[in-house]
Amino acid sequence: MYYSIKQVSEQTDLKPHVLRYYEKEGLLPFVSRSENGVRRYSKDDLEWLGLVCCLKNTGMSIKKIKDFVDLCAQGDKTLKQRCDMLLEHKRDVEEQIREMYKHLEKVTYKISYFTEQYKNFVESSETGA
Repeated sequence: MYYSIKQVSEQTDLKPHVLRYYEKEGLLPFVSRSENGVRRYSKDDLEWLGLVCCLKNTGMSIKKIKDFVDLCAQGDKTLKQRCDMLLEHKRDVEEQIREMYKHLEKVTYKISYFTEQYKNFVESSETGA
């Protein structure tokens, strides 16, 4: 079974121009075409697209994703390199999460601080102080 670019766009919430861009950049090298040149996405292509989106959404650059795709195209001899690349990315993502957690703690603290300030303001307004 094959999916059109419109169907893939609807399933993934990616605009068709984004899918075309990913293909142009070499991130979706396995998408086939009909005799008329219409893109035909397979289930494997959708799975691959899911990985591309995951990597992009976790901060991997298009260039690095392309490097990863190129390694995949070279076959099993690059499995170690791909694992190393994903491990490095995982460490980067974990660091981003730690940083975001610090920011979240600060925001949480400020919510508590301003909530207390607001309660004091309301109380003082009600007592006329």
